[in-house]
Amino acid sequence: MPIQTAKLSDPAVRAFVLALNAHDRDAFRAVLAPGATMTDDGSERDLDDWTAREIFDSHGHMEVEKEAAEGRTLVARYRNDTWGEMRTRWTFDVAGGKVIRFETGQA
Repeated sequence: MPIQTAKLSDPAVRAFVLALNAHDRDAFRAVLAPGATMTDDGSERDLDDWTAREIFDSHGHMEVEKEAAEGRTLVARYRNDTWGEMRTRWTFDVAGGKVIRFETGQA
């Protein structure tokens, strides 16, 4: 059974997932710290290019199945128009209430 986004433990991660699922680019950018970085399947990616392609332009959506590490690690069903649906793991580094780095990949 999925976890309701509003019940995710970490406020920054919760804001990240809410903005992603709402396709709200401004709210998404607001939760990221300046200079935030990311990886996809272990490879460093350009955050702006990746999020445009994998989230916003392809209607990405995350349904969280479980969380760990005080809400900073998620396992979720992620789907978008490009790749369909897959089980993914997301790990977040947060400082000052902002996501400074996230890593995602298949779970």
